Amino acid sequence: MELKLMRGGVRQLERTIFAEPYRRFEVRPVTELIGAELHGVDLGRRLDDELAGELRRALLEWKVIFFRDQELTSDSHLALARVWGDPEANPFFPIGDQVGISRLAKGGDMVGMENVWHSDHSFLATPARGSVLRAIEVPESAGDTMWADMAAAYDNLPDEVKELVDGLEAEHDWFHSWGNHIPVEKRDEIRNRLPAAVHPVVKVHPLTGRRTLYVNEPFTTRVLGMPEDESNRLLDYLRCQARVPEYQVRFRWQPRAVAIWDNWAVQHYAINDYYPKRRVMERVAVAGHGWNGDA
Repeated sequence: MELKLMRGGVRQLERTIFAEPYRRFEVRPVTELIGAELHGVDLGRRLDDELAGELRRALLEWKVIFFRDQELTSDSHLALARVWGDPEANPFFPIGDQVGISRLAKGGDMVGMENVWHSDHSFLATPARGSVLRAIEVPESAGDTMWADMAAAYDNLPDEVKELVDGLEAEHDWFHSWGNHIPVEKRDEIRNRLPAAVHPVVKVHPLTGRRTLYVNEPFTTRVLGMPEDESNRLLDYLRCQARVPEYQVRFRWQPRAVAIWDNWAVQHYAINDYYPKRRVMERVAVAGHGWNGDA
């Protein structure tokens, strides 16, 4: 199968020119399409405007960026996330040391359940812009995370499928994933606060102009205006596009490693191959200002 694979953006805004060299760190690509390790930057220190700008540019180009041996506190973790926007708490995750930090502790008493391709907070009307994840405690030889480039997934759809999905909208809902874990008496209150959201099946990224496939397994429930059986068949096909290895990058965690990803450009999958060993991560999601290109 011949694939078209293109890194970065078609349209660069705010002087985001991917051909320019990076002055403040070294970029080591993990694959030619998606994912790069950045070396020579200390994320625990105050990030000046030039460095913050280069980090934003690198994320747009590579869609997920990785760092090793970072000494982050809760305060510096939140400060790092603010390079991209305001921290946003997940309504279903345990809170870490501070509001805005989600602590994901898994092991023999709680099995990891993030082993499904998904986009963070797509069930919100304005989904999270990105996520900043740091490793606290990880198994030596398990617990990797994978990311998939959903612009590449769209680019390689057959033309007839592109014609079908362009302009369609789909519903995203949290209930399928978390509804059964919430006490019955609290479900109505959460439903009133978090109604189902509607998003384009193909999202135009507001900063790069790339057309990006925006459906995922746990949260996208139906295509609007389509009979249920047709909607299910189409969603099954589109969800599977994240599973194509050529669109993916895989990261081996170590303690004090950090990953930052563009949640509007990728999906991710936390590999649950470490049970009953312990894996502890802390994540800050970045609120989705600019989802409609208005910020």
